[in-house]
Amino acid sequence: MSAMKSSGSPGTARVLPVLSHFKYEHFIAGISGGVVSTLMLHPLDLIKTRFAVSDGHSRVGPQYKSLKSAVMQIVKTEGVRGLYRGVTPNVLGSGGAWGCYFFFYNTIKTWIQGGNSRKPLGPSMHMFAAADAGILTLVMTNPLWVVKTRLCLQYMDDKHLPETLRYNGMIDAIKKIYRTEGVRGLYRGFVPGMFGVSHGAIQFMVYEELKNWYNNYLNVPIDTKLSTWEYIFFAAVSKLIAAASTYPYQVVRARLQDHHHNYSGSIHCIQSIWRSEGIRGFYKGLTPYLLHVTPNICLIIVIYETFSNVPTNSH
Repeated sequence: MSAMKSSGSPGTARVLPVLSHFKYEHFIAGISGGVVSTLMLHPLDLIKTRFAVSDGHSRVGPQYKSLKSAVMQIVKTEGVRGLYRGVTPNVLGSGGAWGCYFFFYNTIKTWIQGGNSRKPLGPSMHMFAAADAGILTLVMTNPLWVVKTRLCLQYMDDKHLPETLRYNGMIDAIKKIYRTEGVRGLYRGFVPGMFGVSHGAIQFMVYEELKNWYNNYLNVPIDTKLSTWEYIFFAAVSKLIAAASTYPYQVVRARLQDHHHNYSGSIHCIQSIWRSEGIRGFYKGLTPYLLHVTPNICLIIVIYETFSNVPTNSH
């Protein structure tokens, strides 16, 4: 296959072959799944973030004893609205991230397959496609995750903080972070986020391999449409495996993005957690995280597979 594709006429723009496999359905499916799931499950994401940054000794922000006490305490002190702090950048970030992720992932995967959706890739190529998609998506969406984290960590007793660290919404947060910390501030947590790319790579490798194994077991082509419950089961299993193996990076990233703490970098943050909290510190917030992401990924996958399997007219 040549490196470039052209129609033959001198003035025609050339297109990289990887881009010739673009399907807008994947982009729309990712955005739809990300937005719907985030609107439904944002409170659990907020609580997970607050648990993750609670180091137990800095006395910054409220200290929650359990998931139930966290919900009750937030509603009592901040109202129901408090459970939806940071929802705007989370919806935009999640919708944009899943849209970009599925677009990049399927474009790269289809390019590797040469356009033949029935050609099996194997675990290594699935991980390669997922990792590349994850890196490209992170570069584009990291600023929204920084803003989401900081808005989720706005507490009622933050009046002692300087004005530059108190945010009145997504746009205000972006302006203040950029003005006081520059582009670097909007990319806090990027390094552990890169490690988090392995999370998506493991998840989609397991998901694709489970689907392929199941279709081979049924002796049908690997791109055969499955039932909703089968998609849900494979999505849940793949998410649990990925979460169990990579969760600590989320704690490190959340703390680096938290404006109440001041770590010099990822290594300093990891050392501080290990020294004061031990191994358990790297798994803080895991319960609300699993309660959030398991139905989240199941919903996203079902919407994605539904959109992706809608027949389109040929042009």
